Amino acid sequence: MSTRTSALDALVFGVDVQSGDVRGDAPSYALVVFDGETIERDVVTRRKLLRRVDSEEPAILATDNMYELAADKDQLVHLLRGLPEATKLVQVTGDERPEPLSRVAKRHGVPYGKPAMEEAEAAARLAARNVGYEVSAFTNETTVKVSRGRSTGGGGGWSEDRFTRRIHGSVKRASREVESKLTEAGLEFEREVTEKYGGYANAVFTVQARPEDIPVSSRRSGDTRVEVEPVRRDGIEFRPLARRRDRVFVGVDPGTTTAVALVGLDGHVLDVMSTRTADTAAVIEWIIEHGRPILVAADVTPMPNTVEKIRASFDAAGWAPDTDLPVDEKQHRTREEGYDDDHQRDALAAALYAYDAHEDQIRRVTEQTPRELDVGEVVGRVVGGEPLTAVLSDLEESEEPEEETVEHDPRELTAEERRIRDLQSQVGRLRSHVADLEAELDEKDDQIAEYEDELSEARREERQEARERREATRLQWENDRLETELDEERERADELASKLERLKELWKLDHSNFADVNTSGDLVAVKPIDQFTVDAIEAVDEEYGIASGDVVYLRDASGAGRRTAELLASFDPRVVLRSGGLSDAADEVLFEHDVPVGPADDVTIREVDELALASERDVEAVVAEWRERREERQREQKESMVDSIISEHRADRE
Repeated sequence: MSTRTSALDALVFGVDVQSGDVRGDAPSYALVVFDGETIERDVVTRRKLLRRVDSEEPAILATDNMYELAADKDQLVHLLRGLPEATKLVQVTGDERPEPLSRVAKRHGVPYGKPAMEEAEAAARLAARNVGYEVSAFTNETTVKVSRGRSTGGGGGWSEDRFTRRIHGSVKRASREVESKLTEAGLEFEREVTEKYGGYANAVFTVQARPEDIPVSSRRSGDTRVEVEPVRRDGIEFRPLARRRDRVFVGVDPGTTTAVALVGLDGHVLDVMSTRTADTAAVIEWIIEHGRPILVAADVTPMPNTVEKIRASFDAAGWAPDTDLPVDEKQHRTREEGYDDDHQRDALAAALYAYDAHEDQIRRVTEQTPRELDVGEVVGRVVGGEPLTAVLSDLEESEEPEEETVEHDPRELTAEERRIRDLQSQVGRLRSHVADLEAELDEKDDQIAEYEDELSEARREERQEARERREATRLQWENDRLETELDEERERADELASKLERLKELWKLDHSNFADVNTSGDLVAVKPIDQFTVDAIEAVDEEYGIASGDVVYLRDASGAGRRTAELLASFDPRVVLRSGGLSDAADEVLFEHDVPVGPADDVTIREVDELALASERDVEAVVAEWRERREERQREQKESMVDSIISEHRADRE
């Protein structure tokens, strides 16, 4: 939740070009590794630098110029995409208009020298002090795209449609799995799908979260591919590591998800955040890092205990509405502000309504406050309940000398003596004031030391918990992935086992090795097909297989056309036994391909489960009868052809 990095508990890499140029020959870099106490120096190639960043995951990769690591904006975006989730790229010399590194180092009291190694060390030390700007090329949105893992072409012929349906169905199932995981994680997202034959060609999810917060990772498995990519900004954004701690109005919405909003004295929203993991102490720490509260507000009345606790911790004024703010009014008041969820909206509404209640008072105080005084301090004290005149008098007291006290001395003092007296009086007052300030400063230093100790301990615990949560999440994802693969393998094993049993049955039939059925040893296997259609033929071929020389039995031979007959003829069966009559087109195709066809009534067929048996002698008889019909048909065709030739010849002579 914190936007700052402490040098005492984070690893910082400082880099500077040692030799070469990122736009030309491969450069070498001066690398300084700084953990707040120890310094490690090394000269590395670009590849080694990136390997160390990947393996050690520093909190900050600091440089005085981001284009020392990338030749142009596209390479910079590529570099940012490849950095570990926990690593920030920081330009310590500023944002779009950087300052010289020497000037920044001098301003912050950091040692500086011209050699590349000393510049790298200066960059590391500055970043460790929260000096500089984080370089960002991506928004807080992420796209998750589920698409085909292979081309739908190349199946060929009648099987290509089934192949395409299978791939599109797999994409649809994978899309539903991704949608389920995003929903279970409580993430907001939008979905766009492209529907195709049998399912989806692709599905694109736009998720309101960063890639590391999404329970889905990029992968490619068989028919599907999942790609997780952060949404790129139009340009490069610079975010300061440490923000100015201006005086602010604070809106708080407590609950399972706690949201905090900060509004400046000019009425502009400075920051807003929400968290489901941080406790009250962490929320107070976030507020401390982002501003100095003069008022803490809630959107309901009375003020919740959590909000009151936060208000008391800052000794700030409090504000709550006369009645709970309606949702439609909160939506209207925050319509021009950016927020991620309803909790942030409620916190924003509380801060903005509190500002509205004090806007006239702030304007009057600003107008009446002399230029030499801190307007923010005056506003803070007046909002806290002190009269404006008393505040101005108190703040101006140290600026103005006290009025001279008239004493009735025996003689009138000279000008020099009066001057000495006034100076001595002023020195006494100043010494007393200095003593008070030193005592107050010592007390504040003690408090700051205690807060820093508590903050360091809280950060260490938070990082440890975050690492444990990430590891637990990673292991859970891996476990889910392995379970899914196991289920798929089990299904495949069941399919193969079933197919093996069917192949064993076919082998028994083809080899006549079944004493309980083939007692005479004069039987042949028959492949029954319920209807003379393309789908029925394909189903039998997929289930049992149709091979050259098989005996095929059509339980219903009617209704077939040329395409269906050509499909059956392509398997080159030994004979086709039919029940019912063939169409002329189908009969013509089978005759052209020399496929014997005969009535099933002439053959005794015995059913065995889903298979069938027939007498070899009956099958041979049907084939022999078909051959006689074929010879007779061929003779008739020849006679018809001769008659046609003779008729044409006579017609020509006449």
